[in-house]
Amino acid sequence: MKYRAVHQPVDNRFIVPLEDEYNAVVNYEQQGEALKLVYSEVPEALRGKGYGSVMMEAVLKAIEQEGYKVIPVCSYIKHYLSTHDEWQHLLA
Repeated sequence: MKYRAVHQPVDNRFIVPLEDEYNAVVNYEQQGEALKLVYSEVPEALRGKGYGSVMMEAVLKAIEQEGYKVIPVCSYIKHYLSTHDEWQHLLA
């Protein structure tokens, strides 16, 4: 199954629909051409099953396609970016 982030700019968030109608969420604050990624959440029922990485890959692909840079604020997102070199080009 391929996961895709849905950008909801009015709510400053990306939603990634997961299994069983659960959604992962990344909230941001816009700062010019960059998005400060301030909060992320995977539903409790799906934690520890690799959905954090699924969420981040989908959200970062969407951000890349929209032409933004990122400023990681959320500790999970900071950790994810520190261990995945393929996304370093998105850092503001």
